[in-house]
Amino acid sequence: MKVAVIGAAGGIGQALALLLKNHLPAGSDLALYDIAPVTPGVAADLSHIPTPVSIKGYSGEDPTPALEGADVVLISAGVARKPGMDRADLFNVNAGIVKSLAEKIAVVCPAACVGIITNPVNTTVPIAAEVLKRAGVYDKRKLFGVTTLDVIRSETFVAELKGKDPLQVKVPVIGGHSGVTILPLLSQVEGVEFSSEEIESLTKRIQNAGTEVVEAKAGGGSATLSMGQAACRFGLALVRALQGEQGVVECAYVEGDSEHAPYFAQPVKLGKDGVEEVLSYGKLSEYEQAALNGMLDTLNNDINIGVDFAK
Repeated sequence: MKVAVIGAAGGIGQALALLLKNHLPAGSDLALYDIAPVTPGVAADLSHIPTPVSIKGYSGEDPTPALEGADVVLISAGVARKPGMDRADLFNVNAGIVKSLAEKIAVVCPAACVGIITNPVNTTVPIAAEVLKRAGVYDKRKLFGVTTLDVIRSETFVAELKGKDPLQVKVPVIGGHSGVTILPLLSQVEGVEFSSEEIESLTKRIQNAGTEVVEAKAGGGSATLSMGQAACRFGLALVRALQGEQGVVECAYVEGDSEHAPYFAQPVKLGKDGVEEVLSYGKLSEYEQAALNGMLDTLNNDINIGVDFAK
């Protein structure tokens, strides 16, 4: 497998590259790209780690060498949130970055599976889709918004609250990847009961966890290390599925047959061509159904902004 990390000199990109260097299957190739000139140095630094994964770094205006032959492309390029910013504030810069990268992918590695980390994911994924459609290479099975950070936060917070092993806690998260569009399905967590107050406060904490980190870093950045871990978990799941492992399921923001919105995060079964099946998210509690109904205008508006921008 060849995995390309785009935006590899940033906080998320470096954390993700470190984790992939340590955990990709033996014989994999890891390509790092960023516009920043430090990127070949990041690759040189990581190349000293004794794992059977080869690594190369590329910088400059053109990501082509990193993208050539890629099976999986993970895009974390863009600007990070600062205190007082919401994900919509990132839009103007990051939308243009994702659009230009999607144009390159359409030419250089159109068959690759592409995971978009760059916020606002609700909007950047539709931008990439429109670019790939216009180039005639769009395959909805191969484009993902990486929402795994919402999942790992949910698993962590539930485990903390209930004294559980976080590795044994599974929490599906549906909807989108910002604010009210993030909906953890706490009613589906096995072996745990929540009061209505716990559900309310836990849901709000998961939805606002990114802001928690931005404020704690006091202007020094946003969630980079946890996002690197989340992107690695998703990237490795994708690699395992592409290599033929059966039964690989992760939540991701994809174009499906959702009755709610053209793009929607929910559990997907991964296979040799990307999304093998978009799975049902199951029965919702009354609280979750109301939250879902309440988010749809926001989510659909986010999607429309992306489609309009791409056009």
